[in-house]
Amino acid sequence: MKQDSNKTNVMRILDQKKVKYESHYYTDTDAISGMDVANVLEQNPNQVFKTLVTIGKTKVNYVFLVPVNQELDLKKAANVVQEKNIEMIKSKELLPLTGYIHGGCSPIGMKKQFKTVIDVSAQNFQTIIFSGGKIGYQVEVSLDDLKKVIPFDLKDITK
Repeated sequence: MKQDSNKTNVMRILDQKKVKYESHYYTDTDAISGMDVANVLEQNPNQVFKTLVTIGKTKVNYVFLVPVNQELDLKKAANVVQEKNIEMIKSKELLPLTGYIHGGCSPIGMKKQFKTVIDVSAQNFQTIIFSGGKIGYQVEVSLDDLKKVIPFDLKDITK
């Protein structure tokens, strides 16, 4: 069976789970930051989410999705996952831990399923947009459909 070369692992997982999604591509640009990507694709930056991987004091990893124009509030995030404190993991730890590189990290299809928290503002939209698991690829999914693929909580986690 030939795999569709334009599909990322994330998209294949969504297909497997029969989840409806829309793909967005931004290959002919040097957009790296989430804000750049939202601008290039003319998307609402409040609706485009970046995937952040953290580590708690207990050495447990957590995944947080926040709008690209916002910052993760580490204090609120630590509270939500009942940690004394959390910090961002180092860039070089991302690939071995998740299977994704910086800029292409998706909450779907990580090597291991980590506790995932999405900023509560996601509820303001019919769909949210996040990395499709590869730089240049994004997927747009409703929260209800995303629930069919990964478990997550909705909490206030931005500054």
